[in-house]
This record gives sequence, structure tokens and C-alpha cells, in this order.
Amino acid sequence: MGPVESRLNEKLKEGTLLAVLIDPFNVDGSSAERLAAEVERGGADLILVGGSVGAGFKLSEVVRGVKRGSSLPVILFPGNVDGVTPEADAILFMSLLNSLNPYWVIQAQALAAPSVKLSGLEAIPTAYLIVEPGERSAAGWVGSANPIPRRKPELALAYAWAAELLGMRWIYLEAGSGAEQPVPVEMVKLVSEKANLRVIVGGGIRSPEAAKERASAGADVVVVGTHVESGSPYEKVKELSRAIK
Repeated sequence: MGPVESRLNEKLKEGTLLAVLIDPFNVDGSSAERLAAEVERGGADLILVGGSVGAGFKLSEVVRGVKRGSSLPVILFPGNVDGVTPEADAILFMSLLNSLNPYWVIQAQALAAPSVKLSGLEAIPTAYLIVEPGERSAAGWVGSANPIPRRKPELALAYAWAAELLGMRWIYLEAGSGAEQPVPVEMVKLVSEKANLRVIVGGGIRSPEAAKERASAGADVVVVGTHVESGSPYEKVKELSRAIK
């Protein structure tokens, strides 16, 4: 376990963490710098950088901007092999376990592994699951996901146990960027209680109430992205941070 993951685990002793996801496709270095400063001031605990489409084009520029604007850990959320840059502090080294295409389960990871290893970038082994309605999101569409039905939390637990037995330490339950509904509370609670994994939950979390419900259900990290891109990021992040703390 590297220093970034150790830092997150230490901070988790204080409660659920709030992560803000910045998509390099939507910002440049300057706007990423301003956004990072706002979300840190609002109470975010870490910043994820990545996306499903075109993220690699400005990735390094955006990561540099985020690091200029904030002292928070900057962790890559890769959508493909172009989602890797040594400029970040760490990377969620993810496998989309419920993809119908083996490329997203292991082939992309094999192609990216030399870049991660040779650059010395800290890798955080993470299972990635797409939950309904995530199949309609960019991540679900690109990743050829066979989404976990919302009413079948036991299927998410089965994948979580598989991830645990494979040696992964984190699991990311994803409803999809801008999803109509976030990951069900019952699913978060079951995975959190029964699997020995840190639980990240993202997609469709637009209100302090939704964030608080998932934090109370056992989420270790609540991720917001689209919700804070418009209006006042500082005010939105402050409300979300207060809710989950």
C-alpha cells in the first residue's frame, strides 16, 4: 500500500470522504486550477481526474492545473489506456468486472500496466461495477457493461466478494455520470457490511440528502462530478461535505 492510499485510510477514521471528479474533456488547465481551489475550499477531501471519452488529450495539462489550485490528493480515474499520467499522485487501477468485453476486464489494464509501473505511479487496486441505469452513461456504453440490476444488491455483493478474493482493496459502485438515480442505498449497505473492501459510490448524487444517505449506509467515498460543474462549486461542495460529515 502506497502513501496516498495510506493517507486516505487514515483520513477515513474521521468519516466518509468527499471526492470531486473532474473530466479533462470539459476543462483546461486554468479552469481546472480554479475549480480545484473552489472544491478544496468547500471541503472536498480528494480530487479524481478522468473520463470515458477524450480524457487523454488534455490529461497532463488538467492534472497540473488541479495541483496548482489545490493541495488535495489527485487520483486518476482512467477511462482507457490514455487515462494515465505520472503527473498525478495515484491511479485507481480499475477492472470493469461486469463488462461483456474482456478488453475492459483485463486487456486495457495489461496495456496500461507498463506505463504505471515504469513511471512509479501509485496504483490503488479497484473493482469497478456499473449499476443500473449506468448502461446509459458514457462509462456503461463505452465499457459494454452488463449492469447490476438495482433490485439485485446480492449480485453486487457477489462481484465484491470476487474482487476481495482476487486481492483488490477498493470497489467503485457507479450509476453513471448524470444518472437519473444514484446507486441504491441497500446495495451500498450490503457491500459495505459484507465485503472487506473500501466502498466508493458515484453517479447521480445531486443533493446533500442523497450523499448523506450513502455515507450513512457505509460508503467510504462519495463522488460528485457533473453536479458541481455549474453554478458555485464552492457552495455545492460545502453543502455536500457538511451532509456526509
